[in-house]
Amino acid sequence: MAMKTLAGIGLPDVQAVYRGPEGELWELVMGQQIHIGGFQSSMDLAERAGIGPGTSGVDLCCCTGAGMRFLVRFRGVRHMHGVDATEAVVERGRQRCQAEQLADRIQFTVADACATGLPDASADFVWGEDAWCYVVDKQRLLAEAARLVKPGGIIAFTDWIVGPAGMTDAEAQRCLTFMKFPNLLDLGEYAGLLAASGCEVLAADDTGRFAPYADLYLNMLDMQLTYDALRLIGFDVQQMAALGAEMRFLRELAHAGKIAQGRFVARRLPDERAA
Repeated sequence: MAMKTLAGIGLPDVQAVYRGPEGELWELVMGQQIHIGGFQSSMDLAERAGIGPGTSGVDLCCCTGAGMRFLVRFRGVRHMHGVDATEAVVERGRQRCQAEQLADRIQFTVADACATGLPDASADFVWGEDAWCYVVDKQRLLAEAARLVKPGGIIAFTDWIVGPAGMTDAEAQRCLTFMKFPNLLDLGEYAGLLAASGCEVLAADDTGRFAPYADLYLNMLDMQLTYDALRLIGFDVQQMAALGAEMRFLRELAHAGKIAQGRFVARRLPDERAA
């Protein structure tokens, strides 16, 4: 298997990132939509998945809910329910939905994305953007997504994946340690888990965005946002240099085809076929 794993990384590590300055640093560079490609990536995924007016969805690992606000505003989605395990980002998300007058259409639950407690077959679609890389048990996550979506409904997500060139174990350990990822799958592994969860895979491809966007984020930090980034980490110049070195390493992996952003669209099969 191409999957790369790192022992000892779990939910508490991810929660610490998004409660603290590291999460703020990602948002400084990437905006509220903390995923590669921002608005254009979201629109592309929604169009490919056929997500449109009057539908309802669940966003697993929703962070502050920027993806849900996008879907409600720009795709006419009637109602979204976001699930995230970090109370601090959920509270920030609720405040942002109130400020944008969208709180009546967007609901949050603090829970494990693999065990949401939400009703079976309650959503027209399940959504995720560059966040499932933080989940240890991706098989359970995809099984939960398939449980939540109605038969014939859609699972649509992007995620960081092992690129076509693969990674050495040393490269994977460095990448996973920096990003606090417990593991990374490749395109085929994700597609296999979707199929095993009773879904027909409609699309599984590399967006091609990772390398140019890695260039963009580093340029923003180096050319414009240096002071702002330093402020978030207590003006620790050494920490800034260390973070910059790891981001440049990610950029090298991306340009070498070793890490990528995968895009996936799948349809849950009727229960009799999935059984």
